[in-house]
Amino acid sequence: MENEIKKGKQKIELKIIESERARAISFSKRKNTLFQDAEKLANKSGDEVGVMLFSPGGKPFSCSSTSIEDIFDKFLKEKLEDHQRDHAKGKSIRFEKLVDLRKELQTINKKERRRILMYKITHPGSEIPPDKHMEEKRVAMLLRVKEILMKQKVLFCVSISSLI
Repeated sequence: MENEIKKGKQKIELKIIESERARAISFSKRKNTLFQDAEKLANKSGDEVGVMLFSPGGKPFSCSSTSIEDIFDKFLKEKLEDHQRDHAKGKSIRFEKLVDLRKELQTINKKERRRILMYKITHPGSEIPPDKHMEEKRVAMLLRVKEILMKQKVLFCVSISSLI
């Protein structure tokens, strides 16, 4: 017993389950866990959380910290107000940082294209080496975008019926 090698928890690759029966079984097993996680999030953060799922057979399921209708109405009201505010201002303050990051990314891409072109001119026929500094900038930018998006309170409707 002491010499046994244990696998422990391993990362599972997410992919479509081909078998409809296996997909339905996976849905029924994972649905409750997802609902429990949503409930924990609502309890710990104090936010209103709602999850809507549709089974492979098309049957709807939902779980929410308050009424799912109230959450949905609040979400749609906020989206409508955002749309009206965006229309009045020309663009939302909420997305100005993302627009700035997009411009920065365009500048980085322009510099990278120039670097590649110059390398092709000066070293014809040879393979272009990657620029680690540019890659680090891109990764940092993606992390900033992710941070901005995570700060936004967004309602996600997820269907796990086709995922492992």
